[in-house]
Amino acid sequence: MCIAIPGKVTAILNENTASVDMGGIRREVNLDLLGGASNALLGKYVLVHVGYAISEISEEEGKETLRLLRLMADLDAEESDFEKTNANGKEAGVCGK
Repeated sequence: MCIAIPGKVTAILNENTASVDMGGIRREVNLDLLGGASNALLGKYVLVHVGYAISEISEEEGKETLRLLRLMADLDAEESDFEKTNANGKEAGVCGK
């Protein structure tokens, strides 16, 4: 399965590349699949897969997808914390507690 991450185009770097903010992480992204980098894409949301913007999406869809990805990451962190505790409520791997 492949996943594309939504991001907001924050700067045009050259005719092919833009800086894209994906939930606070900025990366240089190739925009060739969208016809190249242009000022018309500034502030727009795109889906990024392996360094390439593969489609433009609405701001609403971009923000909602980022919110859901953060929620999934939080749930994964909670599950990891739960796995550290055994059935008796003791921390796994800690003697005497």
